[in-house]
Amino acid sequence: MLIFLVGMMGSGKTTMGRQLAEQLSYTFVDLDEYIVQQEGRTVAQIFEQEGADRFRELEREHLMGVVQHYKQAVVATGGGAPCFFDNMEFINQHGKSVFLDVPIGEITRRLYNSDMAVRPLIAGKTEDELKAFIAKVLEQRRPFYLQAHHILSGENNNMPTLFTLFQ
Repeated sequence: MLIFLVGMMGSGKTTMGRQLAEQLSYTFVDLDEYIVQQEGRTVAQIFEQEGADRFRELEREHLMGVVQHYKQAVVATGGGAPCFFDNMEFINQHGKSVFLDVPIGEITRRLYNSDMAVRPLIAGKTEDELKAFIAKVLEQRRPFYLQAHHILSGENNNMPTLFTLFQ
């Protein structure tokens, strides 16, 4: 089975995905890291060199590649991946999806305390700008995220709850 974790950047997809994959003895795939490996350049470089539209095309191609390559994996998608083309429908057709629904304030805190330079959409923003950006983007993306098979809400989504969904 493929398990896809969706949600905003900073919602814990990678952290929880690694833990879930380990507990299930599945492979863990971070879609952004997979793209970097396949393309030989960072997400920021792709955005800078080819723009956001091309990145979304590559993201779609590599999402399809992950589905073809892995039969048992936990996949942490990029925050925008479910929201372009028919990606969320594709995700739901090829596995189980979980939306990690974390409050805006918590996402802001996590991202502001991280290396924001590696994330092209938020690099250089002040804390207030970051919070406003997250609120705006989440409003646009929420309808896609809500199509997930499962929704885990709260600041501290926990592994036991996630794990019980897939025992």
